[in-house]
Order: sequence, then structure tokens, then C-alpha cells
Amino acid sequence: MSALPTSTSSPGREALKPVRSISYGGGVQSTALLVLAAQGRLDFRTFLMGNVGDDSENPATLQYLEEYAKPFAAEHGIELKVLNRVMVRSGETRTLHGEITRAGSKAQKIPVRLTNGKPASRACTVDYKIKVVGQELKRRGASAKNPATIGIGITLDEIHRANTARAEPHEIITYPLLEMRLRRIDCARIVRDAGLPIPPKSSCWFCPMHSLNAWHDQRRNQPGLFEKSCQLEELMNQRQAAVGRKPVYLTRLGKPLREGIRDGVDVLPGFEDSDGMCDSGWCMT
Repeated sequence: MSALPTSTSSPGREALKPVRSISYGGGVQSTALLVLAAQGRLDFRTFLMGNVGDDSENPATLQYLEEYAKPFAAEHGIELKVLNRVMVRSGETRTLHGEITRAGSKAQKIPVRLTNGKPASRACTVDYKIKVVGQELKRRGASAKNPATIGIGITLDEIHRANTARAEPHEIITYPLLEMRLRRIDCARIVRDAGLPIPPKSSCWFCPMHSLNAWHDQRRNQPGLFEKSCQLEELMNQRQAAVGRKPVYLTRLGKPLREGIRDGVDVLPGFEDSDGMCDSGWCMT
């Protein structure tokens, strides 16, 4: 008589399958990851996007998400889930722009530029990307003993943004595009060859990590949004002045947007600010 098979798990409890997800940013790199997953070239079937808020994300990114990314994911059986920041105690949904501008708020959250041009500390990426996606990973079973694999869309030309040491205990960070030795231009070709338009650059429309050319593009092509950026900068400085603090800016120029980003003035290629990119890897992908 043969022996009965032994179980390696407790009765009535199945071992949790490790979670595998891509941190979807809505830009060209993470859209290329979506295409590669659809083609079976990457072993990821879940894409999670930490949403800074419909009033905060680049409107063109949100439009691309609805018109192209979500339908493409659904067509190929891939889960693409957009996650909002919901406060645990109150159940309130918060947005980054709303949190900065609400009456009485002292929160800046974003890496505003100091008078010397250097970025101040920020909490936007942690609060609206890392923690929001992390909560969802934990809900799906991720833990320190059963960490999730989270893929981030960083390419060879941005390799300085990769840092696995920043991983949370419940996650293992991986960089599939680096492993495939792809550059940003390669990602654009992958997206285009899949029949999709190239997505716009993803970021908050008021992000102080924008390059100077990006600010000039916003003033030229999205004047209404540029005006809102100016108004946000002015609001923050009204609050700074009220408590006797020095002004802060949305560029490294040490002057207000209205003065620094003027009509008809562009930055020549090769003369952009070198730190015009968020170094976390969770944004601008």
C-alpha cells in the first residue's frame, strides 16, 4: 500500500502565490512594458498605477490612459488598475494638488526649488506612489516573508535612477528594461510597432523636476495649465511670506515662472538643467 502524499502547508490554507506587478506610470517606458507583457516577452500580468489625482497628473497622460492603455491591456488580458490615495481612517480620497492647495494647508509635498536652485525634500512620491501601490500589494498577499516583485520602467539612458536599496520590506524591485538593455528610444519603437501612439511624458503638470524645455513647452502648448502652475507657485509663496520664509520656485532659475519662462525664449539642446528628472524611478516612467 503506497503512502499518502504529505502536505507542505497547513490544512485549509494554500501557500500564497508571490505577487508580480509593474509600477505603471503612463509614460513611454511603462507603456513599452505593457506591450512587452502583452507579447509574452515579460512575465507580468498586473500593472498598478498610483494616481496622484485627476487634478494633478498631466491631462494628456490621463487621456492616453483611457483611450489607449486601458483598452490595450483589456484586449490582451492584462489587469491595469489605477489606485487613488484613500485615507484609512476617514475614507477620504486625496489628490496631490488638492492637498497642497486646501485652505490652511502647510504641505508642500513636492520638491520645490530653493533660492539656490536645489530641490527641497519631498513626500509626493512616497505618499502617492510607493505607499499607495504598497497597500495594494499587501492586500494581495505581499509581505516581508512573501514579497511582491515590482517592475519599474527605467531604461539604460536613465540607469542612474535605478536603486534596489530603496525597496520596502514587502517588495523586490526589478528593472526589466535594464535587463533587456533597452533605451527610451527603443521603448518608443516598441510602442509604435504595436500600433499605439507614443504616450506623452508622464508627471504632475506642476512638478519642479520638469526640465526648462518642458516648462517652455507647457507655456507654448498648454497655456491654461501653465497659468495654473504660476498660480500654484504664487500661492505657495504667499504662504511662505506669511510665516517669514524665503520664496520657493518651480524651476531652478531662482525666479517666478512668469519671469523665468517667457514667450519666445527656449533652452537650446545641451543646455538644459541636468537634474530635470525625478530620481525615484516611481515617477516619470
